[in-house]
Amino acid sequence: MADEPLVLGIETSCDETGVGIVRGRTLLADAIASSVDEHARFGGVVPEVASRAHLEAMVPTIERALKEAGVSAKDLDGIAVTAGPGLAGALLVGVSAAKAYAYALGKPLYGVNHLASHICVDQLEHGALPEPTMALLVSGGHSSLLLSSDITSDVRPMGATIDDAAGEAFDKIARVLNLGFPGGPVIDRYAKEGDPRAIAFPRGLTGPRDPAYDFSFSGLKTAVARWIEAKRAAGEDVPVRDVAASFQEAVVDVLTRKAVRACRDEGVDHLMIGGGVAANSRLRVLAQERCEAAGIRLRVPRPKLCTDNGAMVAALGAEMVARGRAASDWDLSADSSLPVTDTHVPGRSHDHGHGHDHVHEVSKGNLYS
Repeated sequence: MADEPLVLGIETSCDETGVGIVRGRTLLADAIASSVDEHARFGGVVPEVASRAHLEAMVPTIERALKEAGVSAKDLDGIAVTAGPGLAGALLVGVSAAKAYAYALGKPLYGVNHLASHICVDQLEHGALPEPTMALLVSGGHSSLLLSSDITSDVRPMGATIDDAAGEAFDKIARVLNLGFPGGPVIDRYAKEGDPRAIAFPRGLTGPRDPAYDFSFSGLKTAVARWIEAKRAAGEDVPVRDVAASFQEAVVDVLTRKAVRACRDEGVDHLMIGGGVAANSRLRVLAQERCEAAGIRLRVPRPKLCTDNGAMVAALGAEMVARGRAASDWDLSADSSLPVTDTHVPGRSHDHGHGHDHVHEVSKGNLYS
């Protein structure tokens, strides 16, 4: 095995089939097949539709990634796959594919955590993560503050959303404004032409007795929806751009305020922001301003690496290989509620030094040509 492991990663936790290939911390390929258009008419992701789309896209996306990277499948040092959290059916498609490829190739299999992967992907752009690093992960399914001392084995939850995730709130408000799905990009676009101070929407869980690091966006979502309904009931035009800007400001204000506070309280001087909402332009600007004021270095991957992708899974898989973490057993299964403290799912019969034992038998008779 080379000093820098060559790893293929498969991501199918939601509606995007992502396949990435990395060599160490260098990105070689990032192929994605999205089923977002198939969900648009439903106003949200339909699990069964997502699972079927993954089935159709899996093999072509893997082949596209291998071609883009200019490598052969037999040259891989490992296969990594998102084992959770996520939609159970969607995860099962990815896990099954990863097991098939790993078995056929005689390569170690690594079931890794979706959230830890979102943190690790930043290494592909900004180099090794400082230890410790505070991470703010914001997406359609998650709003979490995590402290990572070792991305392969030690990720500690500091806070999380107690109701709607930030990305979910973006989708719901976009639907109320009749802007379509997904809501994040379109609200970001309209907000650029609006006044973020036009409407004083509430900031959830920011009182002196509220949990310091937890998030709540349900009350904000309801307040915005009622404000819009009141305007319409009065026969008045809804100032869509001002609503988008004021709503967006309420979300990113709370996210950045709590993230910076967590860094200060824990004595951590690096903040990493990931997840689909990390592509939001206002979140990036406000986070940069507040981090600079607090003497904190901000790390945010480029937008394409913030959304779900296979590169992030491959990045964490490569780190697992490089640090000698145990590979997963062949009975690896999907866990829709896999806790972030389980950065990966190691085999029960292997310790850190012998994670590849389960591969030896099949590697003698390679099934993949």
